[in-house]
This record gives sequence, structure tokens and C-alpha cells, in this order.
Amino acid sequence: MKKVLVVDDDADVRKLVSKLVERAGYEALVAKNGVEGMGKARENTPDLIILDILMPKQSGIRMYRELKTDELFKDIPVIVLSAIAPKSFFRSQAVLDEFRGQSVPPPEAYMEKPEEPEELVELMKKLLG
Repeated sequence: MKKVLVVDDDADVRKLVSKLVERAGYEALVAKNGVEGMGKARENTPDLIILDILMPKQSGIRMYRELKTDELFKDIPVIVLSAIAPKSFFRSQAVLDEFRGQSVPPPEAYMEKPEEPEELVELMKKLLG
């Protein structure tokens, strides 16, 4: 069974998205911040990651960059699910690209909250084949 890691600091969002993941026929793994998310990714190597951006401890911006610069995780598709506009996320990545001298590819998909459940399920199925 394919595994989907849901990383969000909002318990209601984690619950809703993990229910959608399970209803779509996948195993849901959950984490409440980037630090916990990376730990779960290392333990379970998910097939897809649904990632919030604004979180305490480690932001989704940092976790995304960590995923995309790590050989083990760089090919795992990421759906960014956030209340912040895509433009802000992409601007933050561009700043980090300059700062670190290493660019990362854009996420496979970007959805603004509140998400449309059917749209999210379709996206998961498309990315997981």
C-alpha cells in the first residue's frame, strides 16, 4: 500500500487530509511540523508528501528544501497545501536558492487552503499513478 505523509500543524487539517488519504486507498502518516515530518519520512519513506508551509519548529519551506536536496527524498512528489499564496512560497525558495547557492525544483502541485477534497484526492491519484 502506498504511503502518504501529511505534515501540518493544524490537528483538524491533519485529520481531514489523512481521512481523504485513507479513503483514496493509501496509508496515511502524520506529522505536526517539519522536524517530525523529516523523522517520519526517514522511518517510512513515503510515496507522496502533503506539506503545509507555516508551521512551528521547522517550517514547510525548510522541510521542502531538505527533501529536495536529499538523495533519498528528492524524487518523492510533494503537494504543498498552504494558506499562503504560491507567489510567497516561490519567492522564499528563490531567496534560499541564492543564499545556499543551490536551487530546488518546484513542488509537483500547490493548493491553497481551504482545499477542495475531490481535487486533492484526484491530485494524489495522479501523482501516485
